[in-house]
Amino acid sequence: MSSLSKKLAFALLFAFCAFPAFTQMPNPYGTAITVDNAKKAAAPALAEARKNNWNMAVAIVDPSGNLVYYEKMDNTQLGSADICIAKARSAARFKRPTKAFQEALAAGGAGLRILRLEGAVPVEGGIPIVMEGKIVGAIGVSGDTSDHDAICAQAGVDALK
Repeated sequence: MSSLSKKLAFALLFAFCAFPAFTQMPNPYGTAITVDNAKKAAAPALAEARKNNWNMAVAIVDPSGNLVYYEKMDNTQLGSADICIAKARSAARFKRPTKAFQEALAAGGAGLRILRLEGAVPVEGGIPIVMEGKIVGAIGVSGDTSDHDAICAQAGVDALK
């Protein structure tokens, strides 16, 4: 293991141990979410956005962060296409909502180490999808404020409960 790899591994370990917000979801990974279930999660997320007149993009990924389903509402800012996928990947790969990264970063101090975690998106709006006690993927939503993104993402997660 190279010196850089050791330093990065130590930084990751320290970052995950330093904050209660970083506590991993205890759920193991399961079989990847199906396209049908991904659509079932995306539909209420987008319905919530329409109800509130928020233009959003939504992405559903499998546990590895591979895109399973994507949809963007008309007039959604172009940058949200990539951001929603990044939020979903972050939530799936790190087994936690992206809000945990946002809160740790906002706390400052050791929380600033998050900036060195490749693929960690410190913006609310990405949430793991758990079915039958296992993480089967994640949803990411982007297009409005991060708290609005999270409301839509939660609507999608709740639809699969």
